[in-house]
Formats: sequence, structure tokens, C-alpha cells
Amino acid sequence: MENRSNNMLVGSVVLVLLALTVAAIIWLAGFGGSHEAKYDILFKTSVDGLAKGSAITFSGVPVGKVDDIAILPDQPELIRVRIAIKDTTPILQGTTATIAGVGFTGVSQINLDGAVKGAPPIDQPGPFGYPLIPPKTGGLGALLNNAPALLDRLTVLTERLTDLLNPQNQKSIGDILAHIDTISGALADRSGDIADTLAQAKVAIKQAGDAAEQIGKLADQTNQHIGPILDNLNSAVASAKHSMANVDEAVNDAKPGLKALSTQTVPQINQLIRDLGDTAQSLSTLSGRLDRGGATSLLGGDRLPDYKPRKK
Repeated sequence: MENRSNNMLVGSVVLVLLALTVAAIIWLAGFGGSHEAKYDILFKTSVDGLAKGSAITFSGVPVGKVDDIAILPDQPELIRVRIAIKDTTPILQGTTATIAGVGFTGVSQINLDGAVKGAPPIDQPGPFGYPLIPPKTGGLGALLNNAPALLDRLTVLTERLTDLLNPQNQKSIGDILAHIDTISGALADRSGDIADTLAQAKVAIKQAGDAAEQIGKLADQTNQHIGPILDNLNSAVASAKHSMANVDEAVNDAKPGLKALSTQTVPQINQLIRDLGDTAQSLSTLSGRLDRGGATSLLGGDRLPDYKPRKK
């Protein structure tokens, strides 16, 4: 009876432990399935350091782990990383994923950040059945992704520096430095003269300022004297305008007389001048006749010559 009781006790303990184990397994399975949310992240950069089970943090707080990593056969440049995180994590629009190294161990993790309060959640299923969280290039992944381009640029820069520092350019640079040294020495030798020149320039600028001030005062005084002169000049111009108006009025009044003079008097004067010319010509002819024939030439015709008979 005692052995049988011991066996029953041992069996009961085993059954209890088995039941507790099954309950723990079920509880863990329920936690993993019903209290986790899964998302996919498509990385174009290297995911070196990531592995299944790598940590996931949200703004530095651990929230889950990497569930799976796979290369897409039809898009080998993309790497799909599936993560499982607590369903209470606020994965909202604006959230991005970054691969970051953990110290110098070579292990990497995924950091989630960028969620904005009030933004809608990322809950639309993607092409693989789970919502997609967009990646953000940064950290170790960005460095590794940009390393080839950086090396290419360093190579090009080195080649250009080599071309620049060829022997001919080195000689030219040496000559330029020598000339600069010569110029600096000459300037140092003439430092006293330069200081005197600057002092003289300072005095000249001050004198120019004083002269400008005096010119301004003179301009003010000139304006005071010019004012009365301009008033007198305006009065003279007004008087001249009045005189011109009187002249215009006199000319307008004389226009009828001038017209009569040009149309009547001038032709009569011309006729008188012609008559005087004819009279002068007649007097000239009469005077000639008196000179040639005396007074008798005015009473009759020409005097006949004395008759002289011809000799036989």
C-alpha cells in the first residue's frame, strides 16, 4: 500500500509539472501570436550584422526581434527583413527603419523612429501580406552602401592632385612663393613710407571733409544771394514779355498802312522814278544840242552850210 501511495504521489507530481509545462507553452504561444505585430522592411543596402533574433528598438526602447531575413528572387537588389514587435508599439505614418551597429561587436539591430503624434497607423498589407515600414539609409548600412562611391571620389581626387603637383607645376608654385616672399620683403622695407602715406591720406581725407562742409555753407549763402537776383531776373523777363506784347500790337496796327504802302504808294513812287529818269534823259539831250548848235538849234532845224560854187 505504501509503495502504491508513493507511485501515485510521484505520478501526480509529474502530471502537475506536465500540466504546468503545457500551460507555459500555450501561454508563450499565445503571447507570441496574439500580442505581436509583424511588419516587412525592404532594404536596398547591406544587412550585414543582422540575423534572425536580432533586436528591434523603437526610439531606443526594445520592442521586438527580427523574425526572418530573405532575398527576393525576382528583385535580388532588395532584402526583405520581417520583424515581430509588440502590438502596442506606435508604428505610425512617418516611422522609418535604420540598420545600426551595436558597438564594435559586428552585431547590428534595427532602429525604428520618426512616428508623429496624430498620424494614421501603418496597417495596410504589403505585397508579402504584412504592412511595409520604409527604410531610411543611415548608420553602418549607409556607410557601407556609400563606401564604393567614396572610394571612387578619393581615387579621382588623388589622380587630380598628382596631375596638379607635377614637376612643372611644382616649379611654378615655387616661383610664386619666391615672388610673394620678395614682395613681402619689399613691403616690409617700405613700411615706414606706407605708414607716412596712410597718415597723409588720412589728413587729405579730413581736409576734403572740411572743404565739403565749407562748400555746403557757401552754397547756402549763395542761395540766399541768388534768391533776390532771380526775383529781379523774373521781373525783367516779365517786363520784356510786356514790351514784346506792345510791339506785336503796334505791328498789328500798322499792318493795314503797310499793305496800302506796298500796293499803292510804292508803284506810284516807281512811276515817279521812271518819269524823273525820262526827264533827266530829255534834259541831257537838250544840253547836248545847246552845246553843238547854240540857241538857234532850239528854234529850227539844222543850219545849212554856206554855198560855194564849183570851179570850172
